[in-house]
Amino acid sequence: MRKILNTAHIYMIIGLVSGLYYRELTKAEDFDGTTQLAVVHTHVLALGMLFFLVVLALEKQFTLTDHRLFGWFFWIYNAGLAVTVAMMTLHGTLTVLGHDGGAAVAGIAGLGHVLLTVGLVLLFVTLGKCLPAASRKA
Repeated sequence: MRKILNTAHIYMIIGLVSGLYYRELTKAEDFDGTTQLAVVHTHVLALGMLFFLVVLALEKQFTLTDHRLFGWFFWIYNAGLAVTVAMMTLHGTLTVLGHDGGAAVAGIAGLGHVLLTVGLVLLFVTLGKCLPAASRKA
C-alpha cells in the first residue's frame, strides 16, 4: 500500500512542478498561444495522483497487490504515463520555442497511450479476479 501512496505523492509533485514549468516558460518566452504544456499539469494530477489514490482505495478493499497481474499493471501503466507526459512536455516546449514536434514525438506519444491502455486492461482484469466470488454472480 505504501508504494501506491508514494506513487500518488510523486505524481502530485510532478503535476505541480509541470504547472509551474508551463507558467514560467510561457512567461519567459512571452508566449500566448496554445500549447500542450497547458494540459500536462491536469493530466499528471488526474491520471497520476488521483488515479493512484483510487487504486489505493481499491487495494484497501480488495488487496489487489496479492494478485500476480498487479505488478504488471503497475509498471506498464506508469511507463505509459511517463512516456505520454514526457512527449506532451516535449511537444509543448517545442511549440513554445517555435519548433515543430514532428511525427516521431506523436508516434512515441501514441506508444505511451497504448501502454496506458494495456495497464488499464490489466487493472480491470486484476480487479475482476480479486472480487469476492459472491459479487461476481450479480
